[in-house]
Amino acid sequence: AIAELTEQAKTATTDDGIWKLPDADAYYAANLAEITTTGITAEEIHNLGLAEMDRIHGEMREIMTKVGFEGSLKDFFEFTRTDPQFFKPNTEEGKAEYLAEATAVIDEMRADLPSVFNTFPKADMIVKAVEPFREKSAGKAFYSSPSPDGSRPGTYYANLYRMQDMPTYQMRALAFHEGIPGHHMQIAIAQELTGVPEFRKYGGFTAFVEGWGLYSELLPKEMGYYEDPYDDFGRLAMEIWRAARLVVDTGIHDKKWTREEAIQYLIDNTPNPEGDCKKAIERYIVMPGQATAYKIGMNKIVELREKAKAELGDTFDIRDFHDVVLKDGAVPLAILEENVDAWIAEKKG
Repeated sequence: AIAELTEQAKTATTDDGIWKLPDADAYYAANLAEITTTGITAEEIHNLGLAEMDRIHGEMREIMTKVGFEGSLKDFFEFTRTDPQFFKPNTEEGKAEYLAEATAVIDEMRADLPSVFNTFPKADMIVKAVEPFREKSAGKAFYSSPSPDGSRPGTYYANLYRMQDMPTYQMRALAFHEGIPGHHMQIAIAQELTGVPEFRKYGGFTAFVEGWGLYSELLPKEMGYYEDPYDDFGRLAMEIWRAARLVVDTGIHDKKWTREEAIQYLIDNTPNPEGDCKKAIERYIVMPGQATAYKIGMNKIVELREKAKAELGDTFDIRDFHDVVLKDGAVPLAILEENVDAWIAEKKG
C-alpha cells in the first residue's frame, strides 16, 4: 500500500480543483446534479452566490447603521468576533446559562408553531451540551433524531467546549435551525409518516434537509423574532456562510481558484475566523459540490413559497404550504417542485 501511494505521489499536482482531472466538467456537473437534485449549472450557482453575497452584505450594513457602528463591514466582523459582550463565560455557569437560554428560545417558538404549521411531530426535543468525550472534535451544533419508538427525544446538541465559538447573537438562529422549526420538525415528522417505505422515513437529500434547516432560520424573522439587531446579524452571518459556499465551491472546481484564493475570499467576505475559513476550504476541495446543497435548497423552498403566494393570492395559507413540503419526507428538489405545483393546481380547482 505504501508503494502504491508513493507511486501515486509522483503524478500528484499542486492544483486544488476537480478541473485538473480527466472529464472534470462532466464529473463536477454530475456531482452538482446529485447534490442539489436540480439541473442548475456551476456558472449559475456561482452567479447566484455572488448575488446573494451582495444582498446579505447590504442587510448587514443596515444592521451596522441600526446599532450605530462606525467603520467598514470588515471592522464590524472583527468587532462581533471579539467583543466580550457577545460571549458567555467559559465556565460551568456560562455554559448552563447558554443551555437555559437556548431551551427558552425553543420553548418560545414551540408555543408559536400553530400560527405557521398544521402538523407537529409527536416526538419531543431537548437541548443538550455535547458530551466531554467528543466535544473537542465535534461540530459547533447538530441534531440527533428521536428513536422511532419515542423513548429518546430529538436532541439539539450545542458544543460549549469553547464559548468563544458560540456567540450569543447566533443562539436563536442555531436553535431554530437544529431544533424547531428546523431539523426536529422536518426529521421527526418524516420518521412518523405512515404507509411509506422505511427509506422515505429515514433517508435524506442534503439539499432538502439542510435547505429546510436554513429556511427555518429565515421563517422566524418573518414571524417577528430577531428583534435585537445583533440576533438578526447572527442569522445573516449563518446565511452568508452558506452563500459564500456557492462562490468558493464553484470557484475552486470550475473557475480554477487556488486554495489560497478561496480562503481569502471567505476571510474578506464573511464574519468567520480565519481558522474556520481554512478548514472549510479544505473540506470543499475534497468534496466537490457538497457544500452547495444548503443554500440551493433554501432558495428553492423560498422560491416555491413565493410562487404559491403569487398564484393563490388570498387563499394561500403558509400552514398548508408547510404540510406540502414536509408530508412526504425528504425528497429531491425537483420532486418538491412537482408536489407544490400539484397543490397549487388543486387549490385553484
